[in-house]
This record gives sequence, C-alpha cells and structure tokens, in this order.
Amino acid sequence: MANSANSVDETEWRRLLVVDDEEIVLVALRETLMRAGYEVTATNDAAEALDALRTTRFAVIITDQQMPRMTGLEFLAQAKILRPEATRILITAVLNLGTVIEAINQGEIYRFIVKPWLREEFLGAITSAVERYRLVSGHALQRGRADEAVQERDALLRRVGAVEEQLETARRRTVVERDRTRALAQAMLSRYDVTLGDRTRRVAALCRALGARAGLAPSEQEALEDAGWYHDLGCLGMERGLVGIGCDTLKNLNVGQRREWEAHPGRSAELLAEVGFGSDVRTAVEVHHERHDGSGSPAGLCGDSIPRLGRLLAVAVAYVEGGSDRRVALARIQEKAGTSFDLESVRCLEQSVAALESVVPMPV
Repeated sequence: MANSANSVDETEWRRLLVVDDEEIVLVALRETLMRAGYEVTATNDAAEALDALRTTRFAVIITDQQMPRMTGLEFLAQAKILRPEATRILITAVLNLGTVIEAINQGEIYRFIVKPWLREEFLGAITSAVERYRLVSGHALQRGRADEAVQERDALLRRVGAVEEQLETARRRTVVERDRTRALAQAMLSRYDVTLGDRTRRVAALCRALGARAGLAPSEQEALEDAGWYHDLGCLGMERGLVGIGCDTLKNLNVGQRREWEAHPGRSAELLAEVGFGSDVRTAVEVHHERHDGSGSPAGLCGDSIPRLGRLLAVAVAYVEGGSDRRVALARIQEKAGTSFDLESVRCLEQSVAALESVVPMPV
C-alpha cells in the first residue's frame, strides 16, 4: 500500500492487525473480526507483524501479552514507533496493575482486554478503538482539534487513580464472569449426566486445595482450578455408557469405545480454545490422562514432559474417580506413586486431603 503521510485511505479504518502465537486463538480472533466486517491480517510472529507495519497502515493493532521471544508490550512499544496513530490493544490473562499503568502512561496501549472475554464486549472495544483511530489519523475534518482531543484523553489516562478504578472494575467483572462460566459448565454437565456434574465440582474443589499446597503462583492456581471445572467438557455428546468411567476400566472397552473415551480431553481443550482460555488451562486439560510412566493417553507422555498443572489435575481426577471411600481412593493413588503419578503430585494430594479433612470433611 502506498499512502503518503497526509493522505488517508477511506477504507483503512477497517484494517486490523492481530498477533497471537497460539494458532487456534489466532484463527478464532480473525474469524470473529472478519464476520464483523473488518479486514484482518493475522500472524503468530511478532517480527512478521512489525514488517507488515512498515508497509501498511492499520487502524487497530491487537496482540496477546504472553508470546515467545517478545511480549505483547514489547511488540506494541515498537509498533508505536512505526505507526503512532494506530490504536493498540493488549490481550492478557493476568492483570498486573504496575505493568498496565506503565503501559498506559507511556502510551503503548489504548486499552486492555482480559481473558476470557465475551464476544460482544470484545467487538465493542474494537469499535471504540477504530473510532479513536479515525479521529487521530485525519478522518476528522479538523486535524488540529483531533490532536488536542487526543492529548487531553491521553493526559486523563495517565492519572493512576483512573487506571486503578478501571482495573478494579475489570477484576470484578472477570470474577463474576468466571463464576458464571464455571456454574454454566457444571449445569451443562449435570444435565447430561448428574454424576458428571457432581464429579466436576469435587475435582475443582480439590484442585483449588492442590494449587495452594503446591505453592503455585496465583495465576497458576486459578488455571488449575479452571482445569478442574472444565476437564470433562469433552464428555458432552459421548456415548452415555462411557461417561464417568475411570482409566482403570478401559480394558473393558472395545477399540471404538476406547478411542472415543481417550479423545475427550482433547475435545475439552478445543472447546476452551474457542472461548479464549489460555494455553496453561487447555494443556492441563488435554494431558490429564497422561501417566508418569508413559502408559497414558493421548500422546504417551512421561515424567516431566507432562506439564505440572496436568500432573496435579491427574491426581485430583483419579482421587475423585476412586469412589466414596476416601481412604481407599488415596491408597490406590499412593500405590501408583512413581509409576502412574509423579511423587510430588501425590505428596501434594496427601497434604491437601489431610488439610481439608482437618477443617471439614472432603466433599467426595
């Protein structure tokens, strides 16, 4: 595209640049925006995105924060130099007050969007971002007034109090949306199979205790609990006779039934990707039937090649699947420590169950 500094393509306000290293999320964002009438350039490579900015005007630049080699904020800082008029939006799963305040103060970002997002709110944010671009880039007739308006808006955004209020509102909204989504997932699972919904609730409660006992960071603790809530979403639509069975009973299944059962963690992860959950949650869900000795599914991973959240989720699921006799369920897992389950996760399970029992009987 060959635009001079002072000429403005009347269609360029529809042109968006999206950067995310996760291909599934990238495709979902692109499809959502294209259906809304935008022209979308999507890439999973920040360096490639910077090359595109050197030759093409974009109204809005959208990037994920967690990317390899370059964070979203580092990318947007360079994008600001190349295309200062473009509206910059950061997508993040973890709110960090200091980071966001600094980014807004330095003008790297116009606003941020918290994962997981609602489609309507996401598109509303894009509409606002496009309008901001049209004002800054010269679509308004009086450019001088536009510049003054932008300067006034940026000065207001630099006020830390306003940013803190925005963050707090986002936190409250995120908590409400998180609890609503978890409740909806449990309701859907319960409608399909009552034992499935009840088991999900118990796994999530144990994951919450495991995360604290394992010394995970707050974001990892929440990701592990999310994995507990959503690990069985892939069971929806499964043959009813396969719902609720554990790994120990697979020998009783025929080849087709076993394939369907082994596929459900992957289906759960795909559903989570479609609504914007991060890779930590999706990966934990996808690998929670892998085993320490490589005997699990779907990929036969073993040892430390199984992500830590997945190893913790595995013992939580196995414990709940073990039945109502908690001592027997725990003993079965202890027998498999070092083979099916890694020792650290089993120790965390022992401590978590003991701690929960000392306060109130474990709801399993």
